[in-house]
Amino acid sequence: MQVTETLNEGLKHEFKISVPASDLDAKAGAKLTDLKDKVRINGFRPGKVPVAHLKKVYGRSVMAETIDQTIRDTNTQIFTDRGFRLATEPKITMPTEQKDVEELLAGKTDLTYTVAIEVVPAITLADFKSFSVEKPVVDVSDKDVDDAIQRIADGSRPYNAKAEGAKAEKGDRVTINFKGTIDGVAFDGGTGEGIQVVIGAGQFIPGFEEQLIGVGAGETKTLKVGFPTNYLNAELAGKPAEFETTATQIEAPGEVTIDDEFAKNLGLESLDKLKDAARERLKAEFAGATRQRVKRALLDRLDESHKFEAPPSLVAEEFNLMWTSIESEMKQSGKTFADEDTTEEKAKDEYQKIADRRVRLGLVLSEIGEKNKITVTDDEVGRAVIERARQMPGREKEVWDYYRNNAQALAQLRAPIYEDKVVDYILELANVTEKKVTKEELFRDEDAEKTAA
Repeated sequence: MQVTETLNEGLKHEFKISVPASDLDAKAGAKLTDLKDKVRINGFRPGKVPVAHLKKVYGRSVMAETIDQTIRDTNTQIFTDRGFRLATEPKITMPTEQKDVEELLAGKTDLTYTVAIEVVPAITLADFKSFSVEKPVVDVSDKDVDDAIQRIADGSRPYNAKAEGAKAEKGDRVTINFKGTIDGVAFDGGTGEGIQVVIGAGQFIPGFEEQLIGVGAGETKTLKVGFPTNYLNAELAGKPAEFETTATQIEAPGEVTIDDEFAKNLGLESLDKLKDAARERLKAEFAGATRQRVKRALLDRLDESHKFEAPPSLVAEEFNLMWTSIESEMKQSGKTFADEDTTEEKAKDEYQKIADRRVRLGLVLSEIGEKNKITVTDDEVGRAVIERARQMPGREKEVWDYYRNNAQALAQLRAPIYEDKVVDYILELANVTEKKVTKEELFRDEDAEKTAA
């Protein structure tokens, strides 16, 4: 066998391989000999079929199998000997002319093919003990708990019909019938009857609820509003509309007494138990936000500490996935790059950088996991599937079957679990310091902060 490297440019390599016909014939002969004891051919006793006859009957198919196995074994040896980790599947180029293929299958010519690959670069991992990570921490205050319970109370507040002739005010619940039109033409989804609207709750498109202030039961009013430019229905996004609206009932919010009885109506023993439950829920919410902030900071640190050329094909694949999604979202919303204060060229350049970062971080996390034998168990994946199923009551079996029969979907569940375990490993080594922050600081969008700066 002869192996010649014909290309060595960065992460791209190409090899030309030649395997003598005699080697192929010997391997195919061994397969035919092994086949002799397994096949049944009329006119021959079991195990007594001559190899020459087997070659006449099965020669082409056995040679095809031999060639396929030889290519796989040879490629594996080439990659292993050179310590290559492949970024993508090898691209193999074989003879395509009918005459060449026939002679190869007949064992008359040597096997000659080329294999092109793109490899993952060698990654030198940083010393994670030198990492310093700040962990924002928020204490759950009594006010936070009281505010959370108040939100629950507001959501379960009773409403009572107002006196005849009373007008709707902010906070009132108005039951309405409406018919929407754009340029005088009704549109799908623009009609409703018996719809309850709490003025000021922000349930409807901007400007709708405010125009209900002052309306009385039995009155009809035309509300003029505009659909947001990012409205989900692209056909309505950004368009002005009119809603002929009739109020059928005006109700004022009733008082809610937050006491033990209120807690019992929610299934808890007492108000103290409700406060405990609210506190635990807030702790979990804050801990989740803290985790995301710490993880983002750690990924930024990993990005800064591991600069290397990412495999171009992986970056291109990641970019194409993102760009397809961006184009789809813009088409649905009716937005243009000018609306986002950018150009298509600038946007592509930005997403190209994001794609490169994602690929490099993915390779770094994979390298850390492999070197430290970090794995995801089937039980961990199973628990993730169960959690997904719980999020869709009544469709649990459907969710379970979907993941059981879809290896790619299961891999998408496994990936974030693996990433989190690697992050936890790094945090155990890093110098993590806690910093007390306010709730507002914890949930503040870091990108908004950078823009403001």
